[in-house]
Amino acid sequence: MTTPTAASPPPPKKRIRFTDAWRDARDLIWSSRRRLGLGLVLLLVSRLCGLVLPASSKILIDDVIGKQRADLLLPLALAAGLATLVQAGTGFALSQILGVAAQRAIMTMRKTVEQHVLRLPVRYFDATQSGKLISRIMSDAEGIRNLVGTGLAQLIGSIVSGTIALGVLFYLNWQLTLITLAILLTFGGVMAWAFTRLRPLFRRRGEINAEVTGRLGESLGGIRIVKAYTAERNEELVFARGVHGLFRNIAQTMTSISAVEAIATGIIGIVGVVMILMGGRAILSGRMTLGDMVMYLVFTGLLTAPVIQLASIGTQITEAFAGLDRIREIRRQVTEVDEDQNLDPLPTVNGDVEFHDVWYEYVPGVPVLKGVSFHAPAGHTTALVGSSGSGKSTMISLVLAFNHPAKGRVLIDGKDLSTVRLHDYRTKLGVVLQDNFLFDGSVAANIRYARPDATMDDVRRVSRIAHCDEFVSKMEKGFDTIVGERGVKLSGGQRQRLAIARAILADPRILILDEATSSLDSESEAQIQDGLRALRKGRTTFVIAHRLSTIRSANQILVLEAGEIVERGTHQELLAKDGRYKQLHDRQYDVETDRFINPGEDFTPAPEGPPKAVREGGPRVNLRL
Repeated sequence: MTTPTAASPPPPKKRIRFTDAWRDARDLIWSSRRRLGLGLVLLLVSRLCGLVLPASSKILIDDVIGKQRADLLLPLALAAGLATLVQAGTGFALSQILGVAAQRAIMTMRKTVEQHVLRLPVRYFDATQSGKLISRIMSDAEGIRNLVGTGLAQLIGSIVSGTIALGVLFYLNWQLTLITLAILLTFGGVMAWAFTRLRPLFRRRGEINAEVTGRLGESLGGIRIVKAYTAERNEELVFARGVHGLFRNIAQTMTSISAVEAIATGIIGIVGVVMILMGGRAILSGRMTLGDMVMYLVFTGLLTAPVIQLASIGTQITEAFAGLDRIREIRRQVTEVDEDQNLDPLPTVNGDVEFHDVWYEYVPGVPVLKGVSFHAPAGHTTALVGSSGSGKSTMISLVLAFNHPAKGRVLIDGKDLSTVRLHDYRTKLGVVLQDNFLFDGSVAANIRYARPDATMDDVRRVSRIAHCDEFVSKMEKGFDTIVGERGVKLSGGQRQRLAIARAILADPRILILDEATSSLDSESEAQIQDGLRALRKGRTTFVIAHRLSTIRSANQILVLEAGEIVERGTHQELLAKDGRYKQLHDRQYDVETDRFINPGEDFTPAPEGPPKAVREGGPRVNLRL
């Protein structure tokens, strides 16, 4: 088992293009402009109402108390009470309006990112952990609530409150205000520097979290393998290294934030000292009244609090920008839909497939297919035979257009597959792969996956053909039975029959059978051979199978070795050639005659009788076709 990158040293830091992240943020804000606009109006009302109580302190001390103006007491109290009620009401409405806007934006972002991810080429998924993609869709999208929710509103509100407070402070004592402002600007510079340090930490946190999530998903998804090899301890260590890396990142972030907060506390103390010295002298000299001083203290708090609040808000918005930047990395990937836009439509598919001198390599300089050429006429069955690593699965991936040739061409009905729209082509494909993936839903939902509009009569019909009805009828809930994640509640043979039923219902023009009967015993295989023959009738079929009962009836058999077609022909023609296919065939009969059956395999003896190796007591060799 491989160790996840979360436990490895951090990769070189990528250069983040914040202009792109800001463009995405601007689009988000614009899409929620109506709710944000209403929220900002309520915010301004709330902030202005919040100034009434502090401003009344001067009147209360200098006029009501100092000048014995009792007639001002009731109006002053009513004004303060009304302002407080309005502030409470607008605050509640603000949280509701902006909270809904934020959640709607998160929902929209998750939908658009998921739609984009699903349309990425298969090669992208081969190189990317699914856990990382889940983290991008779910966790990174969550951060944008600070842009279209309370985070941005608080930022704007802090700026508004601070600006008003600053104007009042200059009016009361401009000399003292200049010194206070200089101190606060110094603090603002410290925060700006801190944000430049925090932004990469937040970005790296998202990456580590995605890596750890990806590995955890693999461990839980492969829990049977983990337990079979008693690898629980190994998985614990791998996960521990990942979460420790996450902890170190969070600890660094918390340290930086705590430092900013500590500096903010120090700033408050410095401002307080300055106000005591200069404010006290101003009162003693008669330049400020006691009411002026109290009002100055309150408005200094209104100015200082927003500046300090910027530390928290700035961190949230920094996190949102880091998430947008990671999401943008995915959205920059070209999807198959983007590629299809400039390609030719393919309204009909007859199923004529041809390979012309096709080369393919996963690793540069190491070809796995070497100049492969063959023709599979529409409605014919082509079987692929060869030892492991000979290139069979790679050929199938090219037929499915999961990959494209490095050199050469794959033709569909005479058209280069790279020049036609994949969506049009794949609507005519049906697959029964070796790894039969089922979704955590009902039996019926899995069968009608390719055709969600199919009726239950259609589902029952294809189930009878694939012999699914035999075990489904014994289930308590029948076709409504939940199969579990990846079909874990079913046996391998049952999952394979469901996959065959799903392919039959799809009614494809091109059918891929990659060891479609590998998980079936001899009796079960014999039962569904009729179904497979009915499914193959009139369709272009590609078969990878180790059982002669599946490939004997093929119109042509291609024998691959080391990425090249070394023989081709029908079953009888290849036996008559006495070449590689005959060799594999005879070795398979050694297994049959000595009753050494490889698990999951059951080969049917040929009518010609046992091969020479058996008659002469040759060695037992188990080499699958």
